[in-house]
Amino acid sequence: MYLLIFIGTFAATFFGVEFFRRWSVEREILDVPNARSSHEVPIPRGGGLVFVVVILAAYIIYQIFFAEIRIWSYLVGAVLIASISWLDDIFSLSFIWRLAFHMLAAIVIVSQIGYWDSGYIPLIGVTRFGYIGYGLTIFWIVGLTNAYNFMDGIDGIAGVQAITAAIGWVLTGYFLGLEFFLFFGLVIIFVQMAFLYYNWQPAKIFMGDVGSSFLGYTFAAFPLLGASIKNSKNMTELFPLLAVLFVWLFVFDTLQTIVRRLIRGEKLWEAHRRHIYQKLIIDGRTHASVSSLYGVLSLLVVTAGILFVVVFANDLWLLISVTGITSVLLLAVFGKFLLTKQN
Repeated sequence: MYLLIFIGTFAATFFGVEFFRRWSVEREILDVPNARSSHEVPIPRGGGLVFVVVILAAYIIYQIFFAEIRIWSYLVGAVLIASISWLDDIFSLSFIWRLAFHMLAAIVIVSQIGYWDSGYIPLIGVTRFGYIGYGLTIFWIVGLTNAYNFMDGIDGIAGVQAITAAIGWVLTGYFLGLEFFLFFGLVIIFVQMAFLYYNWQPAKIFMGDVGSSFLGYTFAAFPLLGASIKNSKNMTELFPLLAVLFVWLFVFDTLQTIVRRLIRGEKLWEAHRRHIYQKLIIDGRTHASVSSLYGVLSLLVVTAGILFVVVFANDLWLLISVTGITSVLLLAVFGKFLLTKQN
């Protein structure tokens, strides 16, 4: 049954995106390049709407037929995120409208599932957040929803990150016996492999805000959804840390960009080309090589997270060492772009 669902999600995405691509061209729903773009010709956008529908359909099937506890707040939040993002793809809405819907989606899911009142912090241990955890959880969901959207700027990068993050959750589900992580993670992997056929350089279609914002929201919600399952083996305090590690490259790139723009006194909501991946493209790298590099480095961090799941604090320095080495490698490779002003 699961295999049929996985094959079905792949096929539905593959053929659905091709249909949507042709429809977008006819309706002139195109991403026209400007001075900040990384592409040179108009490309159909909003193709993420196809895999949003496919993933949510798979989620509904799982909730109806397989779930121990039915959780519909994620679905409501995902529809809110996808709706406002699709409208933004078509009409270019104000950032305030998008932020309002992101906040509402976060509040909806937290209201049913709850917030992080504790979490494992390396070198410190399990830390109780108390009511501060409510604000941290909302900030995490809204923050990753937007960070993922910011990072979707070149062919393939958002899909590659989705696959590597999903691999992390699939392996977590395997080691902890959490069927939801296995199922939902594999659905995302199959769907994104189908989408990457069209989105890999040279991209035939972009996922748009509807796709990238949805993926950010989904990966932000993953640890909350997993923590709501009873047989989580008392490992829920580890989930927030894993959630950050599995999308660490996107978090790292977004944070360093925000810090640098704040130092320069720039408005954070205005479009720019200061992300590391954008500077690599400006420097002459191809979209495929940069997306592949991010994928390899992301898999390295995912490996650190999975090793931590296996040993869970029996060898804390293993986690710190691997993630530290990854960050050093990232800075070594991109250092001159972080420290040198672009002409």
